[in-house]
Amino acid sequence: MKVDLFDFDLPSELIAQHPARPRDSARMLHIPVRGERKDLGFLDLAKTLRPGDLMVFNNTKVIPARLAGHRSRPQPKGQKTEAPGPKIEVTLHKRDESNVWRAFARPGRKLAVADVIHFADDFNAEITHKGNDGEITLLFNKRDSALSKALNKYGAMPLPPYIHRDQLEEPEDQNDYQTLFASQDGAVAAPTAGLHFTPAMFDALNARGVKHVFLTLHVGAGTFLPVKVNDTSEHTMHSEWVEIGADTARAINQVRASGNRVVAVGTTALRALESAATPEGVVQPYSGNTDIFITPGYAFRSVDILLTNFHLPCSTLFMLVSAFAGLYSMQKAYSHAIIKKYRFYSYGDACLLERALPDKLARQHAL
Repeated sequence: MKVDLFDFDLPSELIAQHPARPRDSARMLHIPVRGERKDLGFLDLAKTLRPGDLMVFNNTKVIPARLAGHRSRPQPKGQKTEAPGPKIEVTLHKRDESNVWRAFARPGRKLAVADVIHFADDFNAEITHKGNDGEITLLFNKRDSALSKALNKYGAMPLPPYIHRDQLEEPEDQNDYQTLFASQDGAVAAPTAGLHFTPAMFDALNARGVKHVFLTLHVGAGTFLPVKVNDTSEHTMHSEWVEIGADTARAINQVRASGNRVVAVGTTALRALESAATPEGVVQPYSGNTDIFITPGYAFRSVDILLTNFHLPCSTLFMLVSAFAGLYSMQKAYSHAIIKKYRFYSYGDACLLERALPDKLARQHAL
């Protein structure tokens, strides 16, 4: 499909720079499978779902993967060590080994293999490979728990590029950009649909008879990469690590067999489930990478409802929600959201989407 089908005009002031406070005071646009969309608050979520529905959350935990340092360059033997070079900011996005990470560097044009980036007197990394679009591979001088401690000491939360800060982060971002149920270290971007949840919301869902389970997808910074091709068939999706345990898979399959609904909390949970589902819709335990890229025409196998935030134009995430609820429906919904001044993306408001029926999708694809 042509990428420009997923373009729309988004006023920059609608990209949220801070979350709603409290978290569950965000707004929520409900797009039902039948009937008209509804402007709700996130606090309406429990009564909007049905007893017996099962919510699937991504329990990944964001690590402080954003680092600022200075470059140094190897000097010929006998020459004095180079003075601290230009400031470099890196965002880790995929771990290859215990002390090897792929990262995006800014500015990255003048970096070269064998350059060393110094983040502190006892903490640095050598560039072992340089790729495209500012991507580099870093070999750190620490590994395992020692590297984790250094990241916690010197790193900052890897906020998306459209959230602007005077420094690497604001103190509140340490908590704001982390879900309350985050437990598995490894993400370099938050599963942002989960940021709205509070203990009170879980209490309300439990009282309603809505159950929940967890899986893990370590969100990569590649989720922010723009689509630079003209046709979706030419886009290469980034890879992310997924783990779905046997208990989670069993609970999902039991709910679907009973005729109740599976609610994916966020596009990451949805992508994980679709990666693990058989053609018949049975979710299997899964551990490994996924680079699933979902665009209109995709036949969903495991998810009935998607809770997500509002996404940016021409993003893979807007393509995914258009596949789930229909491109025409999402174009209309986003136009409505812009008029009503909903807040977009990571710190923005929520959207509750029911999966469009096949006949409705067929009609929309024919438009």
